[in-house]
Amino acid sequence: MTKINIKTSISFTIVLFLSCSVFAERLVTDDESHINDPRIQHLSYLFPPTGELIPYALFVPSTYNEVDEAPLIISLHGLGRSYDWLMGYHGFLDEAEANGYIVVTPLGYIRRGWYGSRPTEDPIDAKYSEQDVMEVIDLIINEYAIDSNRIYLWGHSMGGAGTYHIAAKNPEMFAALGVAAPAPLQDLDIDKTLNHIKHIPTFVLQGAEDGLVTLTRRWVSKMQDIGMQHVYAEIPGGDHSLVISQNSEHMEKFIDFFNIVRKNY
Repeated sequence: MTKINIKTSISFTIVLFLSCSVFAERLVTDDESHINDPRIQHLSYLFPPTGELIPYALFVPSTYNEVDEAPLIISLHGLGRSYDWLMGYHGFLDEAEANGYIVVTPLGYIRRGWYGSRPTEDPIDAKYSEQDVMEVIDLIINEYAIDSNRIYLWGHSMGGAGTYHIAAKNPEMFAALGVAAPAPLQDLDIDKTLNHIKHIPTFVLQGAEDGLVTLTRRWVSKMQDIGMQHVYAEIPGGDHSLVISQNSEHMEKFIDFFNIVRKNY
């Protein structure tokens, strides 16, 4: 895979998109970025199945060096959001800097790909959405000195559904998981999914006024039933989005959880 600075490649991406009908499901807006923070690297790489340039955002703490392995957080955005959206959550990068985390935010091929966690209008989008995440993880692991016992996956809303799905497909990869207002399918077999990840400590944050709270309580109840290590924070009065994106104290809860959990299996 070839990593390319997206700012120098956007024109090539547009030409490729317009000239190849096989990419009809991808839009130019899928590659948009919205977070203007000098600490963030806006990058892209050649996606193996199609040869398209797919963007991702990367944060590397100032304390990083190639001798001491760094922990890695993979962060999955919500439905329709840009690939760098979670980098703008209040306090997230400050906490990553203070605790030495590398953070990467994949696109998931398109902004509404669901990371393979549910069917998409074009089935290939769901497949590629999941594959994009795994390609980006592989890229970062191969380019940076990463502590293999401290690789964490978390996501918000659609990203929470993707977190459950990707962790269940790769149950030996992650030290811990985090989900904020997760949006898995209502009729998904909860027992089947959790049985794949019951050994992975999981932090769940949910706003009490969010319409997804009932579904989240069902998942948390199942975690309790199977003896899965988890922490559940239900925020009184909390909504679906701002409760995490605009609240540094709640964002800090995820980092605090990751700080105390390492892979021991």
